[in-house]
Amino acid sequence: MLDSAIKTQLSAYLEKLQTPIELVASLDESPTARQMRELLADIAALSPKVSVREDGSDARKPSFSVGRPGEPARIRFAGIPMGHEFTSLVLALLQTGGHPPKVDAAVIEQIRGLGGTMRFETYISLSCHNCPDVVQALNLMAMLNSGVESVMIDGALYQDEVSARQIMAVPSVFLNGQPVGQGRMTIEEILAKVDTGASARDAEKLDAKDAYDVLVIGGGPAGAAAAIYAARKGIRTGVVAERFGGQVMDTLGIENFISVPHTEGPKLARALEEHVKEYGVDIMNLQRAAALIPGDAMHRVELANGAALQAKTVILATGARWREMNVPGEKDYMGKGVCFCPHCDGPLFRGKRVAVIGGGNSGVEAAIDLAGIVSHVTLLEFDSKLRADAVLQAKLGSLPNVSIITSALTTEVRGDGEKLTGIDYQDRVSGENRHVALDGIFVQIGLLPSTDWLKGTLALSPRGEIEVDVRGETSVPGIFAAGDATTTPYKQIIIAMGEGAKASLAAFDHLIRSPAPVAVTETATV
Repeated sequence: MLDSAIKTQLSAYLEKLQTPIELVASLDESPTARQMRELLADIAALSPKVSVREDGSDARKPSFSVGRPGEPARIRFAGIPMGHEFTSLVLALLQTGGHPPKVDAAVIEQIRGLGGTMRFETYISLSCHNCPDVVQALNLMAMLNSGVESVMIDGALYQDEVSARQIMAVPSVFLNGQPVGQGRMTIEEILAKVDTGASARDAEKLDAKDAYDVLVIGGGPAGAAAAIYAARKGIRTGVVAERFGGQVMDTLGIENFISVPHTEGPKLARALEEHVKEYGVDIMNLQRAAALIPGDAMHRVELANGAALQAKTVILATGARWREMNVPGEKDYMGKGVCFCPHCDGPLFRGKRVAVIGGGNSGVEAAIDLAGIVSHVTLLEFDSKLRADAVLQAKLGSLPNVSIITSALTTEVRGDGEKLTGIDYQDRVSGENRHVALDGIFVQIGLLPSTDWLKGTLALSPRGEIEVDVRGETSVPGIFAAGDATTTPYKQIIIAMGEGAKASLAAFDHLIRSPAPVAVTETATV
């Protein structure tokens, strides 16, 4: 099951086990069960601290649990955790075996303090790059708290459950049988859902913080670069982020980040956060900015939880979000057939009929990917022709299970009240209204700047982007901006980083030229 290179790497990891662990399999006669038996045997052969039993009685077959001998197992995999989920398996082995997790002590304390019984079921697809974060977070909670159980369920393997629970997007998390969350969630986000007093405690702590010299709003590439450049000047720097990494977390492959031939979005996001942490920046994650109140000497940023922060300068790096179609029925069926990530949710539509909205590179790439999974793809493009690169159009045209419809104005998403059933569109040439029966829709029509909360505070372009000059300055003195939320052209990771650094340097220049200069300490700069 495992090749020699993976075995060598896994063997080195398993040397870190401090206590014995036991893998208990619940198997049937399926080919997947045979593969699972082989996987578990490979793992057990790599360490004397790992044992395997095949007398499990779990209703989901094939599946296996990870636990300590003589103790009830609280971590289970209903499916073979390979692909993106292999790391989830490795971490479950290590942490169950006593290897300490790399999590803040405050988070560990919060997990251990949770009361009651919590049984989490997480439906995933092995091609989903967001799913492992959720699985790993819940597995860690199960390892640290005896009242928590975590089950990873491969949606492609347990299609009957997916249909019965009407799951059309991953990861989908159920708590004690009820849906509790969908999409990528960090461990802090999950704790915020199950620990009802967490928000009030956070607000109280945030309100007590001293004013910042530079406060960065946003934790994507632009925000991370801005924070690093500010902190290297030796000034008090803070970052407010809804989720560190921003849109990068939704990017599967990155091949144009200079000097790095290939990386993945979640990997780059983790590297960004770790780099920022090296400089002692005060990172306030899972916090959404709700209002900006400019002042003469001090600016105020109000957060959604009711807390407020003060700063001498503010750098806005709020990035962008998926653009929606804004047609009737779209919001009603989000997560019930309307999707935005073909890599994550595509496997849930295996053998079904789907549509892709958008004929740019993203839309055509999505249609090509989906064509290898689903029975049929209908691509709808508003323009009279596709806008994707010629090589992508040629590939798309060669696929037998793809239909391309141009000059199509989407007018409504249809459903039966529980799940999506199709889409209506108008032929812009003939004016005729038409319907396509579907099981899923993947919207790929670009991004919108996350600037709604700034309307009326500073100058925005007609597209809602923050207007900035060559130094990243906005229309309000002491307020700067960078990245995809601004009027800077070409929304690229490397450009956002450069703009973040530039805005930070401009903010520092503003500080030292203000009537009451900021006190700085000597730090090497580049």
